Amino acid sequence: MPFADFELWKYLASIVDIILVWYVIYKLINVIKGTKAIQLLKGILVILLVRVVSEFLGLQTLSWMMNQVITYGFLAIIIIFQPELRRTLEQLGRGRFFTRSTNQDDEDPEKAVEAIIKATDYMAKRRIGALISIERETGMSDYIETGILLNSNISSELLINIFIPNTPLHDGAVIIQKNTVAAAGCYLPLSESPFISKELGTRHRAAVGISEVTDSLTIIVSEETGNISLTKNGDLHRDLNAAEFKELLTSELVINNKPKQVSSARWNWRGKSNG
Repeated sequence: MPFADFELWKYLASIVDIILVWYVIYKLINVIKGTKAIQLLKGILVILLVRVVSEFLGLQTLSWMMNQVITYGFLAIIIIFQPELRRTLEQLGRGRFFTRSTNQDDEDPEKAVEAIIKATDYMAKRRIGALISIERETGMSDYIETGILLNSNISSELLINIFIPNTPLHDGAVIIQKNTVAAAGCYLPLSESPFISKELGTRHRAAVGISEVTDSLTIIVSEETGNISLTKNGDLHRDLNAAEFKELLTSELVINNKPKQVSSARWNWRGKSNG
């Protein structure tokens, strides 16, 4: 092989190598971006940044601590990211790792909000218990996997039918992801907060629990009273009337997802004062 051809081959191989590495990194990010692991990954990046800054500024003690964290952090990463590693290997074994995702966020968020409001109002008037969690920035794929996958367009009729008593899917949470009903019958973590009223049941504790570990917005319809409640950032906001509920949901999911646009007077802790 002529020397010029050999150099060209090495050059092309390097380009292919870089492209493949970036593609693998891209797919790995897609695997973890729908889970809590993305938040942990941000924490790891902060540790690396602190390590570089401490080395640059000559902070020896802090630099030594970061070195220990990085040295022994490999085992911790394997433990922390075990669900994501398992999911990646499963997708690789099924041949899905190199396939293109077709889950597109093409649903109008306003229509989705209208469907949720209509279904919630229907169930509240008839005292049909419901638990609906809406994914935002923090992924909820781990919790979606605990339920029955649906991947259906949002409609008020679908949400109502899911929560009709004595049906197979009514006894769990519906998780909405990218304006689609991702799954039903999902299990959410229960909160251990002592500030939750003792009169509230499992649905309310699950709603608070998921809001403590994600930035999701979770709606509860009480089976006993028909009252509508909502959780966000670990707070429970109870007994919302129709106007308040519509305004809050629209502000959070449609108007740029900015909590500061919501009246702070309405986002108060109602769990302590209302029975």
